[in-house]
Amino acid sequence: MSTIEKTIEVEVPVTAAYDQWTQFETFPEFMEGVEQVRQLDDTHVHWKAEIGGITREWDAEIVDQTPDERVTWRSTDGTTNAGTVSFAPQASGTKVTLRLEFEPEGIVEKVGDALNIVSNRAEGDLRRFKAFIEERQTETGGWRGTVNPGDSGGSAQI
Repeated sequence: MSTIEKTIEVEVPVTAAYDQWTQFETFPEFMEGVEQVRQLDDTHVHWKAEIGGITREWDAEIVDQTPDERVTWRSTDGTTNAGTVSFAPQASGTKVTLRLEFEPEGIVEKVGDALNIVSNRAEGDLRRFKAFIEERQTETGGWRGTVNPGDSGGSAQI
């Protein structure tokens, strides 16, 4: 399992940064290689992305979500990954920290991991997120529900 942690400061309030991150279906607009993200319900998301020239699909479950603080997920099938994006108020905006754990599959992805391709892509995705939200100065929507670790079936509490 490989782990990547990247941080960027965005010049919008924490609520705007957090709310935008909850709009998973907009991820293809700023995440390289992400072709489609479908929100299935409050806690389940289906991903389709190109990784190392190979198209991968997987389902993920939001397992911990606290408005303006963090979103934590884990894949439930397909490409193995998990992570947390956290948000912290700063004098000039919001510090966004992405921590991603993933299991490279096959030789192409293992070589890509060794060459820091996924790490560089994550860093680029955060830079594009910064440009996306700062240019707009407002989120495209937001979900303010809470998901507590251990909720049966990942049910959301609003």
